[in-house]
Amino acid sequence: MFTGIVTALGTVAAIEPLGNGKDMRLTIAAPWADTASIALGASIACSGCCLTAVELHADRFIVDASAETLACTTLGTWKVGSQVNLERSLKVGDELGGHIVSGHVDGVGKTLSKTPENGSIRWRFEVPRDIARFIAAKGSVAIDGVSLTVNDVQDNTFGVNIIPHTASVTRFGTLVPGDAVNIEIDMLARYVARLGETHLAETR
Repeated sequence: MFTGIVTALGTVAAIEPLGNGKDMRLTIAAPWADTASIALGASIACSGCCLTAVELHADRFIVDASAETLACTTLGTWKVGSQVNLERSLKVGDELGGHIVSGHVDGVGKTLSKTPENGSIRWRFEVPRDIARFIAAKGSVAIDGVSLTVNDVQDNTFGVNIIPHTASVTRFGTLVPGDAVNIEIDMLARYVARLGETHLAETR
């Protein structure tokens, strides 16, 4: 589990095909001073996707991504040099600064626009219609692993505001319209919708 509070901006240092070439091994350089304290097999959110550390080094870690993960997230488009939002898994007692994030990407969204708005930037994203219904104004959403508050919703698009600090410590600093992003809907929204569907089916 994660909170959607990115703690480091990593960089893809190497990409190596695995097995039949459909899976990939990714080496991610991380600026953490305490990389050695990460346990082998630990979960690390990489731009919102929960991945397992299979090798650890002083300034980088290595993860494997299956063909399914590559097809359902933005990981399949990563190249050497791509920036990655990083967050280590939540420990009991840690401050919960964002919202509960599982690291299970629900779909890939498209960056539509960025517009200056007072001291921040209003970003607009388009998402697949099957997950758009879970996104509500003033609710939470994780974009590339960043916990954000939804400002407005229009059909299958929504807007969020990014302050300068967030842009400086996440991939939002280099994001441009047209870029794909990993979207994870709020876990509470998912279960409320499911309960509503179950109740409706039972009353028919």
